[in-house]
Amino acid sequence: MKVLIGTRNPHKLEEIRRILGDIPGIEWLTFREHPFPEVEETGTTLEENARLKAVSTAQATGLPTLAEDSGLEVAALGGAPGVLSSRFAGVEKDYRANNEKLLELLSGEENRRARFRAVAALALPDGRSWLTEGILEGEIATSPRGAHGFGYDPLFIPVGETRTLAELSPEEKDRISHRRRALERLRPLLSSLARGEL
Repeated sequence: MKVLIGTRNPHKLEEIRRILGDIPGIEWLTFREHPFPEVEETGTTLEENARLKAVSTAQATGLPTLAEDSGLEVAALGGAPGVLSSRFAGVEKDYRANNEKLLELLSGEENRRARFRAVAALALPDGRSWLTEGILEGEIATSPRGAHGFGYDPLFIPVGETRTLAELSPEEKDRISHRRRALERLRPLLSSLARGEL
């Protein structure tokens, strides 16, 4: 069964393939093999954006599509940047600017609790869709550390860790990440799809 990964973000693409690449009967396609139109993220929640990307791409391509939206929610900022995480500083996916803005807003703040939240969506061309969620609790470091990962990884220290996500190896990050938790909850549905049961 061919399933399209509905993202153009190479970092997310790589993570999704690492996490779900071993499902028997699923042949993963990307925008390189099967180009699809960019979907504007007009939703006000991660759930709305994940479903919008998956459903729109599935209907445009005629292929089952897996999509995902994720965000960083910082307690002292009332849950911001949240759904605006990738464009927090104004420009889409300017990771350095986003991190600098976050550190500036948290300057002198003692409460540095935060969580990463991911919502994964599986959509079929007939309009049916399913959502799953994954959460990783942690806190924001006072300065960026590490060379791995992307986004806010250099600033995010998971609960139980002293290292940031960017200081973990990709394999270590995959074991605990919010994205993995959301994607793994889709695994049974994807297996059912591969067996022709959906």
